[in-house]
Amino acid sequence: MTEQPASASLLTFPCDFPVKVIGRKEPDFESSVLAIFRRHVPMLPDEAVSTRDSGGGKFTALTVTVTATSQEQLDELYRELSRTPAVLMAL
Repeated sequence: MTEQPASASLLTFPCDFPVKVIGRKEPDFESSVLAIFRRHVPMLPDEAVSTRDSGGGKFTALTVTVTATSQEQLDELYRELSRTPAVLMAL
């Protein structure tokens, strides 16, 4: 079995890549998360975003399918999402 270098990606770019972001249901959660996505994927179409509230209504999950152009782009996107206090989880 051959090992891949740490910098090697298992993805082939460009590719469609879904990102799920979970946070508390707050008025500006969706708009602030989408602003982050648009910094990394400027041409993000509206239909790339789906929203779902939790059963109890306390949390919101956004699934955003981006056309990723590189592993570095995805890494930077996840780093920024992780530094955002309103984001509880990014998968």
